[in-house]
Amino acid sequence: MITDTVHLIYFSPTHSSCKIAEAIAKGVGAGQIIETDITLNVPKAVLYIKNTLTIISVPVYGGRCAETAMERMKQIKAIDSPVILSVLYGNRDYEDALRELRDFAVEAGFVPVSGGAFIGEHSYSRENMPIAKNRPDEHDLQIAFEFGKRSVEEIKKFSELKDISKLRVKGHYPYKEKKPSTPAAPVTDMELCSLCGTCIELCPTQAIESIDNKIESDKKNCIKCCACVKECPSNARIFDTPYTEWLYTNFSTPKEPELFYIR
Repeated sequence: MITDTVHLIYFSPTHSSCKIAEAIAKGVGAGQIIETDITLNVPKAVLYIKNTLTIISVPVYGGRCAETAMERMKQIKAIDSPVILSVLYGNRDYEDALRELRDFAVEAGFVPVSGGAFIGEHSYSRENMPIAKNRPDEHDLQIAFEFGKRSVEEIKKFSELKDISKLRVKGHYPYKEKKPSTPAAPVTDMELCSLCGTCIELCPTQAIESIDNKIESDKKNCIKCCACVKECPSNARIFDTPYTEWLYTNFSTPKEPELFYIR
């Protein structure tokens, strides 16, 4: 039921989901790791995963799994494959995200064996108003490592995947309603911008382009992951929202990961 290969699947604009997935994989102790990064690309064909322990890691936006990630994962199907699930949220709340990811995994043919809600620096975090700054940190990564290790130990208690009962996690169904997103996007301070193109390359939804030597953003396609803001080498990308102050005021107290295992 457990092979020497682990398949990682993640959507990770600001690298948090990837870091947790890799830490879990280290805890699993796999000899070979296959990675499917859906941050920038949609699988061109249906990806079938058979008899392989899989780790899926996605960020939480507004208490739900990132919509872009869920849409791209529709191309993934599993056969006789256990899966370890993780969601990354910005220290506010993950609400229904982990349950949503579990339900997706079951529908795709996986057998969920564990689920974790981890904390990552919020997309709206800023230097003067930090929200979970620099997380996941070493403490988080160690928890993820132990989570992967224990997940394997729990799987080994079962001789067949069919013997594993449904993984119970926090969350509700129907899931939290997604309200229409207000069209908005980071802007570029062209006095600082060097036109290096880093933001264009990093954008998961190709919502940024260079027009007449200016960097422009498509507000309708922007998912507000703020990867361009955090990674701009010139600090030229700016996204100001009153939500940052609200998060900083109400959700600055560090939270701990929450973990769930099969029983």
